[in-house]
Amino acid sequence: MSMRLHCFGESGHSYKVALMMELAGIDWEPVFVDFFNGEARSTAYRETVNAMGEAPVLVDGDLKLSQSGVIQQYLVDRFGKFGGAPDDKYEVLRWVLWDNHKLSSQVGATRFLMNFLPPDKRPGEVIAFLQGRCKAAFSVLENHLQGRDWIVGEGPTVADLSCCSYLYYPEPFGFDRADWPHIDAWLTRISALPGWKHPYDLMPGSPADRA
Repeated sequence: MSMRLHCFGESGHSYKVALMMELAGIDWEPVFVDFFNGEARSTAYRETVNAMGEAPVLVDGDLKLSQSGVIQQYLVDRFGKFGGAPDDKYEVLRWVLWDNHKLSSQVGATRFLMNFLPPDKRPGEVIAFLQGRCKAAFSVLENHLQGRDWIVGEGPTVADLSCCSYLYYPEPFGFDRADWPHIDAWLTRISALPGWKHPYDLMPGSPADRA
């Protein structure tokens, strides 16, 4: 039986897991979470899928996991792919935690405020503050990738698949790949991996569905 991933196309955190499973050749199927109509905040979702009211959620038989970094590590442990060399384990984890705290969290919030709220509800000062935080995170990643093909080690790991996720989305959030040449080249390397798909091609749900 295939794994099921509760997800939606606009979710960068869901994309981290969906992309990893696709690249690893894992048998999986998406379960659409109607986030923008409040499904994740519903009592039914919190009681039966995830008490935290979030996506993604991976269901593998009787096992249910939430939080993208946890799910990615489970997949590494089960399938032995994208974990890096044994000595890289904690360095990979360091970058996954950094991404969740410093990169994806800032980009995700900025993108949401700039694109998924009505124009008259978008808080300009908050967006400007978050864009500053995003730029600081981009600078860390850009500097780290100078002279490297991958974030850790000699091949792609979950560090790459975590940090890259939001940077493929087309909605504006203050990121232009041309301004960050090392990040740009790294994103190109990832998208050249066999099986790579854009988030809106990999998971159900996109802004076009609500247009």
